[in-house]
Amino acid sequence: MVYQQLGVRPVINASATLTKLGGSLMPEPVVEAIREASGSFIDLHELQDLAGKRIAELTNNEACYISSGAAAGITLSVATCIAGVEPDDRMVFPALDGYERNEVLCRPEQYNGYRYSADITGAKIVEVGGDLDDFIGAINSRTACILWFAGKLSENSPPLEDVIREAKKLRVPVIVDAAAQIPPLSSLWYFTKELGADAAIFSGGKGLRGPQTTGLVLGRSDIIQGCRNHGAPNHAIGRPMKVSKEDMAGAVAAMEWSLKQDEPATLQRYEDIVQFWIDGVRDLPGVTAERGFPSEAGQPHPRAILNLGPDAKLNRNQLVERLWNRNPRIAVSEDEQIAVALNPQTIQEGEEKLVLEAIREELG
Repeated sequence: MVYQQLGVRPVINASATLTKLGGSLMPEPVVEAIREASGSFIDLHELQDLAGKRIAELTNNEACYISSGAAAGITLSVATCIAGVEPDDRMVFPALDGYERNEVLCRPEQYNGYRYSADITGAKIVEVGGDLDDFIGAINSRTACILWFAGKLSENSPPLEDVIREAKKLRVPVIVDAAAQIPPLSSLWYFTKELGADAAIFSGGKGLRGPQTTGLVLGRSDIIQGCRNHGAPNHAIGRPMKVSKEDMAGAVAAMEWSLKQDEPATLQRYEDIVQFWIDGVRDLPGVTAERGFPSEAGQPHPRAILNLGPDAKLNRNQLVERLWNRNPRIAVSEDEQIAVALNPQTIQEGEEKLVLEAIREELG
């Protein structure tokens, strides 16, 4: 195995679909599509167009662009809103000389590291808090778009449907970063077709279980065309954000595979694993366990939250470190100041038992 040859320890992932852990694991149909795609040369523009049409058809969206991860989708969609679908000069970034509409409106409570994907266009990020009227009232002739981060980050923000409604009156696009909002699969059309967002961006390598280096921009056909024009293989801001022919094929296969799955059964499996963990630590000294819902990203599935009191054998940081240093490594998440969170989404068949055994060994 390549990891063993390199001396890399495998990881049992009880944390989340994190990029630093490889996102998620691709099912066999996705791997096979990637293998098949590697055997031929193609026209990359044509593949991007036709693969995007297939995914748009499957998700009931106008159009789709396959990006090199969700972060690249933010960059390209924001670039489109600033410079247009077919700019005279694709290399206007980040100086943006002569471009008055160069501001991106954001909520301060939604601040996170992914916003940097908009910053690198050279856009001026304008943070506006308050209620809906305060937020919409900040729109002016310099506003290129609204960048909205869905999930837990928007819990204390005005309702997205109200923001979209008011923004449409002023003809300001709303771009929604929904990278981790799968499950549910209905998110793929909820933000765009039901709420009316101009574009919604998803990770291809998290809940969809496609290639880790893919993302999807779903929404208005003109914004999608702009992403293509600003993206690779064109010499533009997206040139470094290349998506291979293999990854495009894998993204289509992942979408087809995901939409065939029994999502209620998958979510029930998550519930069963979480209950297994909770039941399995009840007798450990200093440990109390509870069901946490929703997930850390606001997804509709639970996690097991293990609170480590003063009588526990290890504190939170010690347990996280001890689990990580095992072979195979076990990745868990830190929750609050004394708790460990166990996420079932990335657990493979039987791994829930290995996680519990390791925790009992360390804390028992």
